[in-house]
Amino acid sequence: MTLSRERQTQWVPVVLLAAAALFALLLAAPGQTVTTAYLNDLFIFLDGAHRIASGQVPNRDFHTALGPLSFYVPALGYWISGSMGGAMPAAMAAMTVGLALPIIHILGSRLRPVVAIPYGVFLLLIVAVPINLGESIASLSFAMFYNRIGWTALSTLLVMYLRPEQTRGQQDVLDALCAAVLTLTMLYTKLTYGLVALGSLAFMVFDSRQRRWVLWALGVIALAVLTIELFWHSSLSHLEDLALAGQVSGTKGIVDLASSFLGHLRDYLLLAIFAIMVLWRTRSLRHLLFFGICAFPGLLIHSQNSQAWGIITLFAGAAVATEILLRFGMPTGRKGNRTLNIGAPLLLLAFLLSTSLYCFMALGLHTIAAVTRMGEPFGLPRFNELRLTTLWVPGDRTFVADYLTSIREGARLLGELPVKPENVSVLDFANPFSAGLGLPPSRGDYAWLHWGRNIDDRHHLPPKELLGNVDILMVPKDGINDAPLRQLYGAYIREAFVAIRETDRWVVHRRRDAKMLSNLGRSSEHDH
Repeated sequence: MTLSRERQTQWVPVVLLAAAALFALLLAAPGQTVTTAYLNDLFIFLDGAHRIASGQVPNRDFHTALGPLSFYVPALGYWISGSMGGAMPAAMAAMTVGLALPIIHILGSRLRPVVAIPYGVFLLLIVAVPINLGESIASLSFAMFYNRIGWTALSTLLVMYLRPEQTRGQQDVLDALCAAVLTLTMLYTKLTYGLVALGSLAFMVFDSRQRRWVLWALGVIALAVLTIELFWHSSLSHLEDLALAGQVSGTKGIVDLASSFLGHLRDYLLLAIFAIMVLWRTRSLRHLLFFGICAFPGLLIHSQNSQAWGIITLFAGAAVATEILLRFGMPTGRKGNRTLNIGAPLLLLAFLLSTSLYCFMALGLHTIAAVTRMGEPFGLPRFNELRLTTLWVPGDRTFVADYLTSIREGARLLGELPVKPENVSVLDFANPFSAGLGLPPSRGDYAWLHWGRNIDDRHHLPPKELLGNVDILMVPKDGINDAPLRQLYGAYIREAFVAIRETDRWVVHRRRDAKMLSNLGRSSEHDH
């Protein structure tokens, strides 16, 4: 019996490694990015990869509320692929394979293959799929990829709540290492996931049989944070940027939480079924608290995300519940327990299957679109491997097409300047020109400007800090949030810049020469 169980368990790493390799190959092999939505969000991370490749450091050379890994991951993809078009697919391929290693250890040591394999494939698809969770299968985009990394890492970590039935050599060491890697990934990708991960580890400390590896993991995390800060020197700046973004976007109220809950009502009901079956058999307060950790913090995270759907921790709770039910039913051979052994995994499979198939179809669609070079190229010299297509995306897609047209025109205007600019900035959501034209990136500014999310009329950088190093400023006439930004920074722009070119879509400003700017500054001071 033990030998049979060991042979079955050996299938977990084989299947999950093969799945991770397949998904990574589907992403990275074409070397192309095809998108149908969120161009502005994509430009953030291509610009971020360009900044990292140019030697900039997040929160030291530019402001961002996201963790540094949200920029180093695209930069890794850019380094692997050697092109901007291959950057995001290669980056997510690398993350899929990288996260597969702790997923294999954690699921293989705590879940039966009948649970570990479908749940592991589900998690790998969540991190690999190039769509924003909850959106159309044809809404291809690498937008908000950090959320999918966070959900996958957190949902894997929560499985460690289960004690391994059979400890293996170096079990505690591997557990501590996997927990630390997953938590650090979350902390330095998006802090909200990292805080929930730390809370989950703190909860596991009260399990005397797992306390040793949990304490080791917390120690490794603390040591790693201190070591990273020795090189980064920007933890405090990161917290300040987070605080600023929090003041702008605020906290979500009961209405937002209720809306998020109702949008996931089916998932909550299914988790409740699993939880009731477990609690009816075990009468365990500890299990009840665990299901609460899967349900409520996930709701809080989702309410802060720009996602229509996707509290992936609910699926983690269902997987753990299925394993508990199987362990409860294994020792005896009664008919009721045999029914439970069959029924619980089937219910879990039904819970996982629709989302898994949906994600796999979206991943395959991106691969087909990339291989066939579907859509139109972006038109900027370094964006040759990026393409925009509409496929059968519902709704009016004219905004996305118009936005790309305006970017092309802006690139043309910059190319017609008599002297190549040293520093180009865009007074809008994102700056595609530095990365797309191979120009030096701005320094000291925001990674992106999203009105009402990380900037408003009360919380913003001073104009000299945002635009002080800029020599060419591109101001769109019909951008994403250009109107409030023009109102906020217009006075400084009129003093420090002069318009040198204007079209129906853009106004190109050049910084005034130093002497003129000095005189303007003294004049303004005198008037004041």
